[in-house]
Amino acid sequence: MYEICVAAGFEAAHKLTGDFGPATRLHGHTYRMEVVVCGESLKEDGTLYDIGELKPAVDDLAASLHYRNLDEEIEGLAGTNTTAEAVADFCWETLAPPLRGQNLDSLAVRVWENPDIYAAREDALD
Repeated sequence: MYEICVAAGFEAAHKLTGDFGPATRLHGHTYRMEVVVCGESLKEDGTLYDIGELKPAVDDLAASLHYRNLDEEIEGLAGTNTTAEAVADFCWETLAPPLRGQNLDSLAVRVWENPDIYAAREDALD
């Protein structure tokens, strides 16, 4: 199995709903998003997927989240409990469509809230 990874960062605010202690108040994170695509075989040019196409998509997504309130300003996240899992799911759903049909097996998106904590979604690109 081959994989490539592209990472990007963004600053964003959110608050959690439920029994999350102080995280129920508006607060921010310096997020790190890691996007990993995997596949069994390389193309004739020796690549799994063109990083020159993946990097701009990841950077554009990160830019759309940068300095935003995830709870209120991001369509697809507004009105949800913006846990790291929810943000990872949102990012996965945003990035997956153009990757389908590209001879890739899976996409994983890890969203780090700090250097020690991340949540991820990994799924097949059927």
